[in-house]
Amino acid sequence: MQVTMTVNGEEVSAEIEGRTLLVHFLRDHLRLTGTHWGCDTSNCGTCVVWMDDEPVKSCTVLAAMAGGHDVRTVEGLETEDGLDPIQQGFMQCHGLQCGFCTPGMMMTARALLDRNPDPSEQEIREAISGQICRCTGYSTIVRSIRWAATHPDGAQPASEPETAGSPA
Repeated sequence: MQVTMTVNGEEVSAEIEGRTLLVHFLRDHLRLTGTHWGCDTSNCGTCVVWMDDEPVKSCTVLAAMAGGHDVRTVEGLETEDGLDPIQQGFMQCHGLQCGFCTPGMMMTARALLDRNPDPSEQEIREAISGQICRCTGYSTIVRSIRWAATHPDGAQPASEPETAGSPA
């Protein structure tokens, strides 16, 4: 079957099997390997992308269901102006270790900040509660999201020390 959708602002079309999951379409057909595939049961959240500006777990969405929709992956966070503040926050605050959960966490976090530019720690923890990180203990992820919330333009003031080496 033929499927056409917009991915990161570009219209794409491909011939796929009807049972192809969106995560496999993105990774295998479009070679957008930033979206990770972890559990195939929607438990881990590594595969979160946006479909029409809403976070979805792409391991439970058929590519055919995304036809005609706008899909945004972690590769779509960066703009011509540079990294998204959420990407910068993850770098500044060591919001990743192995990096496997990072793309899904970033997509969920960006959606949270778009809805609520100044979330509390509890709101951040609730937003990422559908995702599993086996490395960080979540404190650096929460700190990374808070950093992005307090630096919406991504700029780090000259007087602010880098927090990458801060203990968890």
